[in-house]
Amino acid sequence: MNSVGSADTRLIVLRGNSASGKSSVAAEIRRRYGRGLAIVGQDNLRREVLREHDVSGGANIGLIDVVARYALEHGFHVVVEGILYADRYGAMLEALRRDHRGTTRMYYFDVPYEETLRRHGTKPQVTEYGDVRLREWYRGLDVLPGAIEEVVPASSSLAQTVGRVMAEAFGAG
Repeated sequence: MNSVGSADTRLIVLRGNSASGKSSVAAEIRRRYGRGLAIVGQDNLRREVLREHDVSGGANIGLIDVVARYALEHGFHVVVEGILYADRYGAMLEALRRDHRGTTRMYYFDVPYEETLRRHGTKPQVTEYGDVRLREWYRGLDVLPGAIEEVVPASSSLAQTVGRVMAEAFGAG
């Protein structure tokens, strides 16, 4: 067992399809919390740092794990966010959850394809990829095994979702 963090650290995992609201929720949690909270973004580490495609066994999986563990070990609360397909990232996320000494909360954003497409139209990346790519990437209800995640429905607003996560992870809304 590789225990990580402390009883006081919080680990929050936000998973779901593209344009489901994960990054917006992570950013708002950080804004409300302030310093001392690290966002470990799959897109940043995979696409920007490594410039790697999302594949089984990709180097970014281990990098996400190492960065999250490092931040937790240094007293930061951590939000891991990304599509994080269950079959590719599940074992890493489960080990991170198991090893974390503090409070861990995991969420899956369940947004229907049509809504992800609509939301994508409002993003800065709207011209980088479109319907065909989104459809290739989309996986319906790709939850991790063992009922370790809370499902966030598409009807939950940004404010409602952030309030819920803040209350469940930190005891504050």
